[in-house]
Amino acid sequence: MSLEQTLRQRSSNKCELCGSEDALVVYAIPPAVEGSSDQSVLLCETCNTQITNNQLDENHWHCLRDSMWSPTPPVQVLSWRLLKQLSWSDLAEMMYFDDQTQAWAEAGSNGEDVEPTLDSNGTQLFAGDTVTIIKDLVVKGAGFTAKRGTAVRNISLTSNPEHIEGRVNGTRIVLLSCYLKKSN
Repeated sequence: MSLEQTLRQRSSNKCELCGSEDALVVYAIPPAVEGSSDQSVLLCETCNTQITNNQLDENHWHCLRDSMWSPTPPVQVLSWRLLKQLSWSDLAEMMYFDDQTQAWAEAGSNGEDVEPTLDSNGTQLFAGDTVTIIKDLVVKGAGFTAKRGTAVRNISLTSNPEHIEGRVNGTRIVLLSCYLKKSN
């Protein structure tokens, strides 16, 4: 049985992300081993075009709220990467992988051409780091001020290298990295 036939059988002839039945193609999730159904998904033309051209229309990707719960690891990995790319980190953080699948998901999420996120001292920040706020910041729309010296644990990076996401006073907010310093 060919790779495409295997994927069509697994997906019931539907896009594994949005469920469309139109113009289905095989998409290998990088870094992938050529010809492995365990590292490929079946996508419709719309999903494939947006992913390939790196031009994601947020309105189309609400389907990720369902596909992220797929029992199929390649669908989970691609959903996680797209959620991160769309800066929908709250949804991505709900997903849990075994160590091997997590490493695969993270391997393709940040390419070498992505600018690193740096704190106020020029130290590179990574997802999961703890940072300290170095200036009182008024949080628009939340009605509070994030005080200088507040520790923000387990940060998430966004597609913008100048922003991070984290919880302050129990509220998930976006912070400018220039007002943060990495904690030891």
